[in-house]
Amino acid sequence: MLTTTAIKHSLLTVMLSCMLLPALAQTRFLSTGKIEFEKKTNMHKWIEDNAWTRELKDRLPPFRVQYYDLMFDSAQTYYKMGREVADDKWKNFWGSSTGEEDVVMHNLLAMQSTAYKQVFEKKFLVQDSALNIEWRITDETRTIAGFDCRKAVGKFFDSLYVVAFYTDQIAVPGGPELYNGLPGMILGLAFPRYYITWFATKVELVEPKMNELKIPSGKTTKVNRKELMDQVRKVFEWGTEEERQRGFWNTVL
Repeated sequence: MLTTTAIKHSLLTVMLSCMLLPALAQTRFLSTGKIEFEKKTNMHKWIEDNAWTRELKDRLPPFRVQYYDLMFDSAQTYYKMGREVADDKWKNFWGSSTGEEDVVMHNLLAMQSTAYKQVFEKKFLVQDSALNIEWRITDETRTIAGFDCRKAVGKFFDSLYVVAFYTDQIAVPGGPELYNGLPGMILGLAFPRYYITWFATKVELVEPKMNELKIPSGKTTKVNRKELMDQVRKVFEWGTEEERQRGFWNTVL
């Protein structure tokens, strides 16, 4: 029979274990789970400044907020649209926008990506190698969603730059959209040229059934990344050069 002292000791041990469990979950290395990303686009800066857009900016908020989910294990990642924002005034203004069904899958072992992308009425299945990004890791750190992250600056397609914060506490070299290639999971990302950021809001310690996550069905045009870029360039032939570039990269990446 347990003594009163022994019972008290057991209860104290259970209480301490419950208190320490969240901290332990984040200090051990994770290789499977689900991350929610908040994507914010500064629409007031994203659109050109003229008489018509100034009136538009008076009626609509500066930022558009969207949520995306990234499921991952040690071999692959799966990225898709997440929960809806209740009052998305920019979506209400534009109507149902393209890209809501977009999916990006990464095979981390073969370093191959498969993306389902809708460009206006046309749907593409893009199969290619993982996006090649030249990363420079710095000493700057910050905490995102409870994880210690290190800053890295990436360059790709010769002239595009992104700033990322990755954690080696999640031992998977993935991230939102097509971004990848760091020694840990990207939990924060900024594309300064086009006023877009992605930051993890929460990390769930779940084991997603990756074999059940599929590309949307239906008729698609199969292309590689260069062929998609050639197709999208034909679509964005309006506006200023900056507007064309902004629309192009926002669709391709």
